[in-house]
Amino acid sequence: MALSHLAASASRSSSLLKPLSSALSLRRPISGDNSPLTVETSVPFTSHQCEAPSCSVETNPKELLTFFRDMALMRRMEIAADSLYKAKLIRGFCHLYDGQEAVAVGMEAAITKKDCIITAYRDHCTFVSRGGTLLEVFAELMGRQAGCSKGKGGSMHFYKKDSNFYGGHGIVGAQVPLGCGLAFAQKYSKDETVTFALYGDGAANQGQLFEALNISALWDLPAILVCENNHYGMGTAEWRAAKSPAYYKRGDYVPGLKVDGMDALAVKQACKFAKEHALKNGPIILEMDTYRYHGHSMSDPGSTYRTRDEISGVRQERDPIERIRKLILSHDLATEKELKDVEKEVRKEVDDAIAQAKESPMPEPSELFTNVYAKGLGVESFGADRKEVRATLP
Repeated sequence: MALSHLAASASRSSSLLKPLSSALSLRRPISGDNSPLTVETSVPFTSHQCEAPSCSVETNPKELLTFFRDMALMRRMEIAADSLYKAKLIRGFCHLYDGQEAVAVGMEAAITKKDCIITAYRDHCTFVSRGGTLLEVFAELMGRQAGCSKGKGGSMHFYKKDSNFYGGHGIVGAQVPLGCGLAFAQKYSKDETVTFALYGDGAANQGQLFEALNISALWDLPAILVCENNHYGMGTAEWRAAKSPAYYKRGDYVPGLKVDGMDALAVKQACKFAKEHALKNGPIILEMDTYRYHGHSMSDPGSTYRTRDEISGVRQERDPIERIRKLILSHDLATEKELKDVEKEVRKEVDDAIAQAKESPMPEPSELFTNVYAKGLGVESFGADRKEVRATLP
């Protein structure tokens, strides 16, 4: 069932305005063969205070091909963001996710859009996995009106309420208590959904994380704390910052699971397990063993605290896209040429989205005053002397 059997693509511009899954189904509807495949995870799960899930993961040809395309698109998107930043079309902070794509796609495959996700500032790919479009990504990165936050949030503050994606947060670790608050609302509403609160190993020592985890355990909230351990908090290796870098055990009384975060199928299995656990028993910690290829941010070359050999070694041995490519080829789901064609299509989609984003105007100056105060309260803005009314805010 080679990719050559896929139908002709829809128009390029319309696909840019649709989320990944929609663009995939409209542009290249993969063969409907959903015959099950069983694949073993790359390494076994390691558990704390719970039984580990099976290493045999159920998947199908359509899912594997979707994983490949989605991760290839995310990778290309982040590489393009790197170029736009260096061209000074993206300003301010910018944290890239290339290397960690398996966490985003694997998690999304295990849950629904009714489940909530909240993360830190490395948020571009998570936004896309939640259904965000390339146009929204690049427009936001460049501060344009068509961006997901109307050009006012930038790289660190992506948001998509209709898919229960709550950001995009710049304060280290601060999203975890908010995520536990979302889980409280879910339990209060009895809607049988969960919240995934993502944070990095650099935030794992934050006191607010343990306070939030404590009350989540007291109240049996459906909160899943996901430590994306890429082994460097900014430029500090985990072993230099944490006496115990076994982050999945950090909950003590809260169960935990260590997962190969470079294996999309392992992430899917772990997140499915965690959701079932959280709905029945309360919080659980997932430690995703992953790796970022770029530096911490665009201001970090990423090679002063680790060697280039280390980075290339991870690329060669653990790259999440190459892992899925090998699975697809080994099961004769597509040819090497067909996968290359997918990558060419993805490159074209990204280029077209960038062109559209550049055409989007900058926000109007009046936007400085929106989303600050509640509308209709007649809030007045005074000058420094508090005598002259300068403006009445909307």
